Amino acid sequence: MAAEGLQGLLNQAGMNAALSTPTRRLRAWLDMHLVDHGAIRAVYNNFHALGGGMYRCSQPSPAQIRRYHARHGIRSIINLRGVHDYGSYFFEEEACARLGIALHSVKLYSRVPPSVEEIHRMRDLFAGLQYPALLHCKSGADRAGLGAALYRILQLGHPVREAMRELSWKYGHSKRARTGILDFFFASYLAHHARTPIAFLDWVDTVYDEQALKAAFRDHGWASAMVDTVLRRE
Repeated sequence: MAAEGLQGLLNQAGMNAALSTPTRRLRAWLDMHLVDHGAIRAVYNNFHALGGGMYRCSQPSPAQIRRYHARHGIRSIINLRGVHDYGSYFFEEEACARLGIALHSVKLYSRVPPSVEEIHRMRDLFAGLQYPALLHCKSGADRAGLGAALYRILQLGHPVREAMRELSWKYGHSKRARTGILDFFFASYLAHHARTPIAFLDWVDTVYDEQALKAAFRDHGWASAMVDTVLRRE
C-alpha cells in the first residue's frame, strides 16, 4: 500500500478514531513500521540516559514504551514531533494513556534555529515535568539532541559546551547537513560569551537574533542530501 494511501486513511480516521477498528489498527501499525521507519527503530531505538531522571531516544513503539516504563519508571514522555498523523503517534498516545504516562507533544525543528518562545517553553516544561521522563523525536538524532542539550542547560545547569555533546554522530546527528544549524546556534552563544560573558538565557532574551543566525549558517549540500533524501529525517 502506498505511503500516501496509508496517510490518507489515517487522516480520514482522525486522531480519536485511528485505532478504533481492527482494520484501522492494522493500517496504523503498517504505517508506523513501514512508512515511519518503525521497523528500524524496533532493532535500535537510540536510547540514552541524560541524568536527573531524563532519557532520550527515537520514536518508541508501544512495546518499547512498556519496557521503559517497567525498567526506568517513566512517568512523562516529551514527543518533540508534536501531534502528527503517523500511526506511531496514535499508538504512543494509547500506550501512555494505558500506563498512566503523561504525554507532552511539543514540536521542535531540526533545520531552523529554535525560537525564543520554544526555548522558554522547553524550560517551563522541564521544570514542571514528572520524572523519570523520556524525550524523543523520530530518529533520536537532531531534535532529540536539541531537546537533550536544552534540558542539560536549563534543568541541570550544565555548561553549554558540555551540553552540545548531545548533538553528535554518536546519536546520528550531522553538523555538516542543514541540521548543523543547531550546533551553530549553541556555537554562536559560546562565541558571544567568550567576548562578553553572559548567561545562556540572558543571551537568548537580549542578544539572540534567530533570523540573522539562520541567514549566516551554511550547510554542506552533500550532507543535507544524505540526511534529507537518503535517511529521510524530519
